[in-house]
Amino acid sequence: MSRPELVVHRDGDLLAAATAARLVTALVDAQAARGSASLVLTGGRTGIAVLEHLRATPARDAVDWTRVDLYWGDERFLPAGHPERNETQAREALLDHVPVPASRVHVMEPSDGRFGDDPEAAAEAYAAVLAAAEGDGAVPPFDVCLLGVGEEGHVASIFPESPAVAERERPVVAVRDCPKPPPTRVSLTLPAIRAAREVWLMTTGAAKAAAVASGVAGEDESRLPAAGARGLHRTLWLLDSAAAAKVPDTHTPPSA
Repeated sequence: MSRPELVVHRDGDLLAAATAARLVTALVDAQAARGSASLVLTGGRTGIAVLEHLRATPARDAVDWTRVDLYWGDERFLPAGHPERNETQAREALLDHVPVPASRVHVMEPSDGRFGDDPEAAAEAYAAVLAAAEGDGAVPPFDVCLLGVGEEGHVASIFPESPAVAERERPVVAVRDCPKPPPTRVSLTLPAIRAAREVWLMTTGAAKAAAVASGVAGEDESRLPAAGARGLHRTLWLLDSAAAAKVPDTHTPPSA
């Protein structure tokens, strides 16, 4: 498992723009190496801003979007098309503007979908999607897994001291009684996240600085789930200067 690397930018907008450019390169390189690319999307302000910057840059056309598989790290268990669903926001920001085949957009079921108001069934169904994509029953080796980081150190919908953070067998779980609204969600687990070749943790603001410092230092993942989000080959913390303020020996490059 890889060790954390930090990339610090001056502010959140620059971070999102730079991450979008980095993502173009990662997807193009994955397609050159393996024929296709797989990307795990995240919601939240920074995650959606990255997709908006990706949509706006002409470099997006360097990616063959017909050969990209898209997944989600977590989803709010709400009706299809709800404005707070990560899928809805991602479609508006990017997916409706690039030629990704519908068969390659692997969404988590909504609360009015095939399983009705049963997030456990939705989680099991998404685990089956992952297993089918890999072909041997394992989680796909995602090329990049994008994650936001909460003030208390949560990633996806894995919160400190929750059943989800302790899960070691299932790749996807239902999350109930979430400390942030909405209370019911579906989420990848840490073992599934750690199947990714690269994990990129993106966050901004001084309110996140303590969680960032603890995560980079290797805090116990049960207390700070972000510390357990590691990529097989690379783990990047993509930060603005405020979020990086409590990590020792970091600085913002003059050009950032």
